[in-house]
Amino acid sequence: MEKKVMDGAQTLIKCLEAEGVEYIFGYSGGSVIPIFDAMITTPTKIKFVLVRHEQGAAHMADGYARATGRPAVVLVTSGPGATNVITGIMTAHMDSVPMVCLTGQSVSWMIGKDAFQEADIFGITMPVVKHSYLLKSSNDIPRTIREAFHIAVTGRPGPVLIDIPKDVSAGAFSGDLNAAMELPGYTTRAGAADADAVKEIADIIQKSQRPVILAGHGVLISGAHKELCRLAEKLNAPVTTTLLGKGAFPETHPLSLGWLGMHGTAYANKAMCECDLLLNIGSRFDDRIIGDTNFFCKDATVIHVDIDPSEIGKMIYPQYHCIADAKAFIDALTPLVSRLNTAEWLKTIDGWKQKYPLKFKRLGNLKMQHVIDEFYKLSDGKAVVVTDVGQHQMWTAQFYKTDEPNNFISSGGAGTMGFGLPAAIGAQFGRPKDVVIAFCGDGGFQMTEFELATVALYKLPIKIVVLNNHYLGMVRQWQELFYDDRTSGVDLEGNPDFVKLADAYGIKGFNLRRPGDVKRIVKAALAYNDGPCLINCEVEKTDNVFPMIPAGKRIEAMIIEAPKAGGKKLEKPTGST
Repeated sequence: MEKKVMDGAQTLIKCLEAEGVEYIFGYSGGSVIPIFDAMITTPTKIKFVLVRHEQGAAHMADGYARATGRPAVVLVTSGPGATNVITGIMTAHMDSVPMVCLTGQSVSWMIGKDAFQEADIFGITMPVVKHSYLLKSSNDIPRTIREAFHIAVTGRPGPVLIDIPKDVSAGAFSGDLNAAMELPGYTTRAGAADADAVKEIADIIQKSQRPVILAGHGVLISGAHKELCRLAEKLNAPVTTTLLGKGAFPETHPLSLGWLGMHGTAYANKAMCECDLLLNIGSRFDDRIIGDTNFFCKDATVIHVDIDPSEIGKMIYPQYHCIADAKAFIDALTPLVSRLNTAEWLKTIDGWKQKYPLKFKRLGNLKMQHVIDEFYKLSDGKAVVVTDVGQHQMWTAQFYKTDEPNNFISSGGAGTMGFGLPAAIGAQFGRPKDVVIAFCGDGGFQMTEFELATVALYKLPIKIVVLNNHYLGMVRQWQELFYDDRTSGVDLEGNPDFVKLADAYGIKGFNLRRPGDVKRIVKAALAYNDGPCLINCEVEKTDNVFPMIPAGKRIEAMIIEAPKAGGKKLEKPTGST
C-alpha cells in the first residue's frame, strides 16, 4: 500500500492540538476548505464553533482567552472573511489578549494580482497585531504555530496573525513536526525584577503615609492577585483598579477603593488627588484614568511597574519605575516592606466612602443599576460578567463587585460595541460550569445579535440581559451635559421586540418593566439552565452615569451627581467619549 502523505492543513490541526487548543471559533470559505477538510480527516479533540459572522468569532476567542487565561484561536477565510475580524483583533490588541488568528489566502502565485477574495490582511492588520506571518511553505507550519503561540502569551500578550495561502494548506508536508522556534530577535521580560530597582522602590514606599496601589490588567495577566492582596494587607494600603483590572483585588475587601477613572468611584478618584505615593502595577496609565496629565497625582511620588518598557513615561512620567512582570515584582517587593502608618489616611477614605457611596433611586422607572445590583445579590457576586460598551458597562462595573480574577470581561481600550454577546459565548465555552451573565445595551446588542443562533445551537446557559433604553445612552449623556441637550444620531427608534427575536431562535425570553418585578424575574433567569435566556429590561431612557470626570479634565473636576437644573453650564470635554 502507498504511504499517505500528510498535507499542510492536517499538519496545522496536529500542531494546534499540540498547543492544547480546545476550540476554534470561525467561519468557512473557499480559501480554508483544506483546513476544514482536515478537521474531518485528522483525528483530533479540537472542537470547531461555527459562528454567524467573523467579528463574532474574534470576540468569542477574546472572551474565551480572558475567562480562561489561555490563548484562543480564530479561523476565517480570505478577503472579506479576514477583514471582518479586524475589529476583534484590534479589541484584543488594545487589551493585551492572547489570540492566534488563522486567515485563508489566495494561492501563492496569485497574491498581489487582485485574485478573487484576495486582501493584504498581513499589511492591513500590522498596526493591531503583536506579530504576523504569511506562510510560504507547508513545511513552515510547525515552527510558525509554535512561535505564534509563544509570542501571543509571553511578555505583554496580544494577537498574532497567520495568513495561509490555499496551496500551502493543501500542499504536501515533508518537514519536521517538532521543528524548533527561530526567534533570535524576540526577548521577553518575564523574569525576576531588578533587585536594585525593587529595593529603591521599597525604601520610597516606607516613607509614605497616604499611599495608593493602582492595579491594572497586568496583575490579572500575571496571575498576581493573591500576591497583591498580601502586599496590600502587609502595607495596610488601599487598592484601586482600572476597569480591566477589576478582580485583581477583591472589591469587597476593606482596603478596596473599587475602580477609578472617568466613571469610577468618587472615593478612588479623591484618593488619587490626595495621596502622597502612587504605586501603579500593571496599568498603562490610559487616558480614562488620568484626565489632565498636567495635574494627575501632581503632589505624589509616582512609581510605575510594567512589563512593557514602551509604557514607561508614555502618558505619565514616574519618579521611579521597574520593568517587570507584576507577579515577579510583587514577590520581590513584599519581603522588603513593612506596615505603614496609614490609620489617618484610611479614616479619611472611609469618610469619603460614607459621603460619596454608589447609589441609585429604586422608585419611579426601572433603572439599569437596579437590575445589575439584583443580579449581583442573587448570584452571590460569583458569576462571570461580560459587558458590551456604553452606560450599562459603567453601571455594571460599579454595581457588580468583582472579588475573583477573570470574572469581569469588557472591551476597554477599543470600546467595541457588539463585544458583549459573542465574548460571553467564548467565556461560557471556556468555563462551562460557571454562571455567565452578558450585560448588553440595546445598541451594542444589535451589532452582533446574529450570534443568538450560536448560543442557541450550543444551548449555552448564558443570561443575556438587554438593558434597553432605546438610546445610544453614553453619547446622549454627553450631548445632554455638554451640548445643551441637542440629541443627534442617538435615538434607537425601531428597536425590535427582543423577546420575540429570542423566541425566533428558540431562546427563552423575559420582559422586565417594573421595579417590583426585578427580584422575581432575575431569580427565574438565574434558575433557568436548559439553555440561554434573554431578559429585555425596559429601563429609564435618559438616566446618566455618575460620578463622571469629563474627558481631558483634571480629576478634581469630577461630577459626583447630576447637575441641578439651571446650574453652572459644563465646559465641553477635550477628550473623546
